[in-house]
Amino acid sequence: MVASLGATDPALLEFAPDANPGRVSIVHGVTAEVISVNAAGQETTGVCQYATVLDPSPVVGDWVSVRDGYIVAVTPRTTALRRPSANQRSVQVMAANLDIVLVVVPIDRELNTLMLERLTVMAFDSGARPIVVLTKSDGSEIVAAVVAAAIAAVPNVEIVTTSSTSGHGIEQLRSLLQPGVTAVMLGASGAGKTSLLNALEQRDEVTRAVSRSGEGRHATTTRRLYRLSSGGVLLDIPGIRLLDLMVAQEGVDDAFADIAALANDCRFVDCRHSGDGGCAVEQAVVDGDLPRRRLESWRAIQGGLANHERLRDRERASKRKSRRGPTREGDDDLDDDLDDD
Repeated sequence: MVASLGATDPALLEFAPDANPGRVSIVHGVTAEVISVNAAGQETTGVCQYATVLDPSPVVGDWVSVRDGYIVAVTPRTTALRRPSANQRSVQVMAANLDIVLVVVPIDRELNTLMLERLTVMAFDSGARPIVVLTKSDGSEIVAAVVAAAIAAVPNVEIVTTSSTSGHGIEQLRSLLQPGVTAVMLGASGAGKTSLLNALEQRDEVTRAVSRSGEGRHATTTRRLYRLSSGGVLLDIPGIRLLDLMVAQEGVDDAFADIAALANDCRFVDCRHSGDGGCAVEQAVVDGDLPRRRLESWRAIQGGLANHERLRDRERASKRKSRRGPTREGDDDLDDDLDDD
């Protein structure tokens, strides 16, 4: 019964007994709008409160169990799109249970390679399949150059060029969003995400003017689930403003698969590719087999991740100290074996 909500294999989903299965379409703070299905197969949409403190807290795309108008359980997630929270020390999940992450980047201006790379890292980190969607291709004289730059920046990712105005690429994109597929659009404000949704579904969702620099009012201000006429499910989330990352190393390795492959030939297993002797990655740059800019991007991302880890280490150390109370100066290492929160 939940196949129309984007369930690839409903039999694999876990729900609480004596509860209706459902999927979160919008979250409103401490409540969520849920599309649920009762035992008779009838579908209802309603705002549900949380029956208890839920761990994890529901996000758009979550499968949940609903009983008497309350969410009583959240089904374990298969994939999750995440970013650093406001305090830069923890992770915020933006959407869950995704099959495809559409990295949406406009083509009517010079390609923002930094954004493209980092959004692609986020996509790989989610566990879903990344697809780069280059929007606003109509009337642009730099399409070929931007596509070439995108291929160089994310060489192992499928790229689709689209125009919401002319319809170019829309059918190709629609063919990817078949029954059982859940996709999310990830991009900056002004990338054309809402216009892309309109073109896919012949809708008229409100779009607002955003400057070429990306500044302006968001057309999308909340995370929302749409069921598509093609049978798939599409999640629309607000535009990304900050490019900080808090991802697992696997996500970086997937996005920079060329560097990860070269690293297998480095002399040291923990080579930092920054002046270490016998570095195959740096040698590839010297030989012209790897663009220097790509290695610099990899280093910048690794530096950001290391900084987040230092912040989290300090927070964990502070929690340990607060649990055990005041100590003599110099005794900070006595309880290093305490479990972290």
